[in-house]
Amino acid sequence: MWFQSELRRIQADGLAPYGEPRFEKLIYERLVRCQQDGSFRLNMEYFGFLDSLCMTNDKLHRLLGGPPRRPESEITQREMDLACSIQKVTEDMVLRMARHAHEITGEKYLCLAGGIALNCVANGRLLREGPFEDLWIQPAAGDAGGALGAALMTWYQVQGNERVADGAKDAMQGAYLGPAFSDESVRAFLSSNGYAARELKEGEWAQELAGLIDAGKIVGLFDGRMEYGPRALGSRSIVGDARSRDMQSRMNLKIKFRESFRPFAPACLNESLGDYFELDRPSPYMLLTARVNQSRCIEVSRIPGTDLSQRVHQLRSDLPAVTHVDYSARVQTVSPNVAPRFHRLIKAFEDRTGCAVIINTSFNVRGEPIVCTPDDAYRCFMRTGMDYLALGNFLLDKNQQPAWKPESDRGNTDALD
Repeated sequence: MWFQSELRRIQADGLAPYGEPRFEKLIYERLVRCQQDGSFRLNMEYFGFLDSLCMTNDKLHRLLGGPPRRPESEITQREMDLACSIQKVTEDMVLRMARHAHEITGEKYLCLAGGIALNCVANGRLLREGPFEDLWIQPAAGDAGGALGAALMTWYQVQGNERVADGAKDAMQGAYLGPAFSDESVRAFLSSNGYAARELKEGEWAQELAGLIDAGKIVGLFDGRMEYGPRALGSRSIVGDARSRDMQSRMNLKIKFRESFRPFAPACLNESLGDYFELDRPSPYMLLTARVNQSRCIEVSRIPGTDLSQRVHQLRSDLPAVTHVDYSARVQTVSPNVAPRFHRLIKAFEDRTGCAVIINTSFNVRGEPIVCTPDDAYRCFMRTGMDYLALGNFLLDKNQQPAWKPESDRGNTDALD
């Protein structure tokens, strides 16, 4: 689907609030015909994916005022307006499909999967405006999630096992389905490589990391079983202080190596959700966008022009690192029964600072997968501006590590160029 490809290419859901939907009418008139039930047909005169390796062609580029933006080049108002327009059209199509599904089924609840189901802005709008009482969004909603569907189909339809549904319980239990590494294996990894680390006792771990975050440090968090899906949920995460005014730019430019406008997600104690966000239900998989509570917001005037850096740095709330330009946030709720260690960390931070929210972003750089092994985590730690790395109960200080030699980096360095 062209919209899905373009949404990912220009990060429309993150960039859209900076633009205006000035291409929306043109998209409907020339590019796509959408029915009331959400079904649609593309005008293939403007697309090249059937007869070339390119998604779009020169005719589309002329229609939209120029060729696609080159990677790393300046983001202009055109890109912002394109992102806003594509996002608006996508949300409209999602809402039409959902309303039609409700009309023909009469069901109260909606399950979503597929790449567009990772668009948390559309999901949030569907939850607020759609006809369904609640949503279930599969945490690996992209193509990779097909593996789960295949396994479930085999289990229930091929092998004939009884299917029991409990709407009050999240059977995935946080989607922590990947590999884990014991303290013994981490200790052996550190020892064999001569990496300096301090082993923390169980009661020290949360307090120590909370203190580092409070001091403005950026910490790589490698703990327990890896998450299933594209969202890091506290096991393979990079965490920081959501109260910091410059943390968004620091983490984007020095850690993730990506554009500074991209928003970060808040990880919030589930029991404190209502104190920070206008959301009345858990969001354990970081797939819903909600507005920051009005009492925490600071009204600002829009800066004229296209300088993203100025607009990104405007102070919009008392949680500036996770408050987007439209006062929204992509929320993750953390409960003690699903993610007990991550919950203890945020609770220790709250006890220390009075704030029950921290930044949570995936432990990787742009263009690379989320780290899986201690070796992956250490390489990412040393190649970026992270200050500390928590490998299970072992804490590593960047300043105490041996000098990092680029030739020892066995990963893909394209994202760092």
